Amino acid sequence: MAINKVVLKKISIIGDGAWGTTLAVHLARKKYPVTLWGAFPEYLGQIAKSYENKKFLPGIKIPSQVKFTSDINEAIGFGDLIVLSSPSEYLIDTLTKIQKTSYKGKVFVSVVKGIHPSSFKRMSEIIHGHLPGVPLVVLSGPTIAIEVAKGIPTTAVAACSNKSLAESVQKIFNSNTFRIYTNTDVIGVEVAGSVKNVIALACGICDGLKLGTNTKAAILTRGLAEITRLGTALGGRRETFYGLAGLGDLATTCFSPNSRNRTVGEALGRGKKIKGILRSMNAVAEGVITAQAVYHLAKKKKIPMPIVTEVYKIIFEDKPAGLAMKDLMGRSLKSE
Repeated sequence: MAINKVVLKKISIIGDGAWGTTLAVHLARKKYPVTLWGAFPEYLGQIAKSYENKKFLPGIKIPSQVKFTSDINEAIGFGDLIVLSSPSEYLIDTLTKIQKTSYKGKVFVSVVKGIHPSSFKRMSEIIHGHLPGVPLVVLSGPTIAIEVAKGIPTTAVAACSNKSLAESVQKIFNSNTFRIYTNTDVIGVEVAGSVKNVIALACGICDGLKLGTNTKAAILTRGLAEITRLGTALGGRRETFYGLAGLGDLATTCFSPNSRNRTVGEALGRGKKIKGILRSMNAVAEGVITAQAVYHLAKKKKIPMPIVTEVYKIIFEDKPAGLAMKDLMGRSLKSE
């Protein structure tokens, strides 16, 4: 499906978290009319009053042409292009709302990362399950929101089996500070973008245990091997996992001080319990739910993922982080 650029002149962002707000800012700077939807009218009203998302994106001024609404019908009705940016755990609720709107004929972009903990579906599969037949592009990559919002050079991938559709979305999002590549491997891009959050938790645990760069490099590298094993088993292409959506996103999330998942892992490594950590956070750490999903999916598929397994045991079985690291290092020897 090719898209006429004139048709895609208005954009709605569904989700007023850090990334949704950042994309609203970015696209407004490119002179697109943008509407930002949020589920909580009172908080959205605060954003609309100050033109700053103080909870999720402090210090970034939102351009005045961005409009705000908590009415999902208004948001979907406004946009020719609909960007889905809700946390994965709330995606189904959001899609259920969208089902009751005039969504047909719209083009969708998903920036949601995760794997459903019981169905093991990727986010695009869940979207198509609720909104059958909608044109859909997945936008993913090493994109820490605050850096994009500050105009720091960043790259990402627009993935779709329909190359012309991916190229149309590429042109909309691309700028001199946000370079977009295309990819036709949706499975690989989504698996990479989801499972890297679990490996980032592991790298954060290393930080909490005050281990060194050697350890983090080992976790990142062997974590990439685990992601690749799972992703190719699910139908992704091996080369995708060594590109922006794979290695690029993994490196950023494992090392950035602004990474939520790395930060949660660091607290786990210091001995804090997951419930208390999550209660203290404004934002959602996708890796926690994804760890549960990937652990059970890997067992079902009989795919060895020892790092994911230990992260799961730390979070859901209260295993001490130091013991988990000891068990990883003490596994039987093998070739790389």
